[in-house]
Amino acid sequence: MSGFPGEKKDDDEDEMGNTYVHPFRGVDKAHVIQEARIFNDPQVEPSRCITLMTKLLYLLGKGENFSSKESTESIFFPMTKLFQSKDEKLRRLMYLVIKELKPDSDCVIIVTSTLTKDMNGTNDLYRANAIRVLCSITDTAMLTAIERYLKQAIVDKQPLVSSAALVAGTKLMKTNPDVVKRWVNEINTAAQDKSAQMVQYHALSLLYSIKKTDKLAVSKLVATLSKTQLKSPLAQCLLIRYTVTVMAESSQQERAYYEFLESCLRHRSEMVIFEAARAICTLPNVSTRELTPAITVLQLFLSSPKPTLRFAAVRALNRVAMAFPLTVTACNLDLENMISDTNRSIATLAITTLLKTGSESSVERLMKQISSFMSEIADEFKVMVVDAIRALCLKYPQKHRTLINFLSNVLREEGGFEFKKSITDTMLVLINEIPEAVEPGLLHLCEFIEDCEFNFLSTQILHVLGARGPRTSQPGRYIRHIYNRIILENATVRAAAVTSLAKFGAVVPSLRPNIIVLLRRCVHDADDEVRDRSTFYGALLQSESEPLMKKLITDVNPMTLDGVEKMLGEYNEAADFSTPFNFAKAVLTPVHIPPSEKQKQQKGGDIMASGASAGGGQKKKDGNMYGDLINGMPEFANLGQLFASSNPVELTESEAEYCVACVKHTFPAHILFQFTIRNTMEELQLEEVAVEMDLSDAAGAQVETTVKAEVVKFDTPAVCWVSVKRGDPEALQGMFIRMCKLTFVQKEVDPQTGEVFPDGEEEEYPLDELEVTLSDFVRPLPLPDFRAAWDAMVADNDVTQVFRLDKHKAISDAVTAIADALGMDAADNSNSVSAAARTHRLLLSGTLIGEHAALVRADLRVSPNNAIEMKLAIRSQSMPASEAILEAVSS
Repeated sequence: MSGFPGEKKDDDEDEMGNTYVHPFRGVDKAHVIQEARIFNDPQVEPSRCITLMTKLLYLLGKGENFSSKESTESIFFPMTKLFQSKDEKLRRLMYLVIKELKPDSDCVIIVTSTLTKDMNGTNDLYRANAIRVLCSITDTAMLTAIERYLKQAIVDKQPLVSSAALVAGTKLMKTNPDVVKRWVNEINTAAQDKSAQMVQYHALSLLYSIKKTDKLAVSKLVATLSKTQLKSPLAQCLLIRYTVTVMAESSQQERAYYEFLESCLRHRSEMVIFEAARAICTLPNVSTRELTPAITVLQLFLSSPKPTLRFAAVRALNRVAMAFPLTVTACNLDLENMISDTNRSIATLAITTLLKTGSESSVERLMKQISSFMSEIADEFKVMVVDAIRALCLKYPQKHRTLINFLSNVLREEGGFEFKKSITDTMLVLINEIPEAVEPGLLHLCEFIEDCEFNFLSTQILHVLGARGPRTSQPGRYIRHIYNRIILENATVRAAAVTSLAKFGAVVPSLRPNIIVLLRRCVHDADDEVRDRSTFYGALLQSESEPLMKKLITDVNPMTLDGVEKMLGEYNEAADFSTPFNFAKAVLTPVHIPPSEKQKQQKGGDIMASGASAGGGQKKKDGNMYGDLINGMPEFANLGQLFASSNPVELTESEAEYCVACVKHTFPAHILFQFTIRNTMEELQLEEVAVEMDLSDAAGAQVETTVKAEVVKFDTPAVCWVSVKRGDPEALQGMFIRMCKLTFVQKEVDPQTGEVFPDGEEEEYPLDELEVTLSDFVRPLPLPDFRAAWDAMVADNDVTQVFRLDKHKAISDAVTAIADALGMDAADNSNSVSAAARTHRLLLSGTLIGEHAALVRADLRVSPNNAIEMKLAIRSQSMPASEAILEAVSS
């Protein structure tokens, strides 16, 4: 109720020049409470009371808070006298105010008897409203007293009363589900009532709410109702949705359920027809033949005179086109006609659907149609079009020149940050995925930053220029554009431009003298960051030391500084400066991130990093980030070079008293286990914390070194280590650790003062099983051209095998399982596959311990009997590596 048209202005004028006065201007809580005295007048004036209650509802809708004394003594008690009024409008508003005020239990008793009387009266409007109010304000004890009346109301002949009782039951399911479950017989009777459509809809909704935790009961409900024709279109739409839910959870009677959905395509209601068509399109394992009737219906809706139907149909087709573009091709002619639709939302969806279904020969024609269309739509629709163009270019890489030219032209037009960012991200993705698009893409981006007004995009593009530009055929052509940024831009962009120039000087020796001259011109810059960078990079380039330039300019590994900040604080507090600060160890110090912050970081999605990374591969694990930490520990100095590190594996529940996660570090002859322990018990402190491992099932493996965590305080992570020597360092065999346990000395802590009591007890805490698999001996190997690498590798160690994957119901599940089992890099983004795909090729590349490169090609398809079949081809530099990969997939 807070969204009145003139709320921000006291008065306004309409087109005819008439002054509009806001009806609630000057209304405040004090004025309303004072005016509530009119409820006590001997002669109640309904019109004045209605106006006052409307003001009260307005304040409640705005979020105004009334104290308990104000709501009861000043408003509620005086208003109860209005129950004697016969004015229907007044009584209706009175019910609304009582429901919104939510009086406490002591006050509820006063009106319960009156509301119960209204609920059993002869006026249907009073009866329905009384039911709604009673169910909103009563507690469990009072609800039992009126339960009999609610049951009678559910089967009442008046639809208004019956629907009110059913909706009240739906709300009560959240607070008193056991009471509502006793009404099943009455609700079933209402669901079979064909005289009132809304009653049937509400009854079906409440029935599902009662039975949704019992899959068998829901299945029986759907099976029973699908054999009858529900009169209510809304109820039929609900039944269609419940049918899809049952089909997703169970494969039994799947054909009968599909036939029900198909029969709904012939319903007389357009709403039911669309819901059935949309449901068929979203089925997980739907075939092209099963999809055809739904596509035909949606195609008919494309020519409907109703904009809502056209929008719904084109949006459904847009989603289907992601998995079945060829099936939607039949609608292309209708979709092209919709480009000129007056509704820009419909036109945008039509364009993006055409981009997904278009053939290679139609790309130029589509781009011409879109060119005139882009200037007429808002930025949010432009972003959708750009995303569709990105998918089209990855689908037809031969057309990259046409599409990049189009994106470059659009990039010069007016637009906001999100629109410009989407185009920039798209061009960066194309540069990473299509080798031929690198040079034209970089040149277009150089032209864009000449007039770019967004610092974020300028620095992002400068980073990509520094990473990709030096390796192009003519790297010198980009220097002018980069140096212009140093002359014309602000300090943030200037600093990024200096770094980009330094990368050109480090990689291209012929350009190095000129780059040094340009960097010298920046040493007197007004900004200290720019001065420091230019001085630092200039000195490095003048040193002509290739290892130094590679380490400090071209191959700089990103690092998080949260641990450094934490350790510096502790180092300062300790005030013991006899030992130097260990920076390498501080970088990897675990820092607890609150769950809310962790979710924000995961949702953020760093598109800049994925678009700008030179390799373009997805890093599942990075051993380099742990290398300095482990090398700085004398206990592990004899382990050799770190090969790879796994992702953290949780060994306890997240709600446990002690949360333990393990990272496995692979060395030539050892596995180093890093256990991060977090204590969630505020009144306890753990000391001398270690992890004991039972290696009886790991042939030949033995524990060599254990490093304990001295203290684990509340909510402060600590780390302990266990070094295990493998039985046969040459064998690529995993190990299964059946039993792990946490051992520690437990001491009590006073939560108020933080004092630790000296006496402690030795305790043990069981952990989950731990397994070392082939993926722990594999490091991802990003490849720019998988096919060329496959052809270049000798086929002497090839292994081929055909599998039937009965464990997986969809190709997408199988792809995820294989990629996780092998821990390799997915080339050409082949790990992304639609849930409804019928065929797919997965390309994986990695390096096994011992520096043996391996390539895997998996061709998957869905057989006619809906089983997943796979032909696996492995090519590596050693036969043991090929056999180990085959064994990992087989298991």
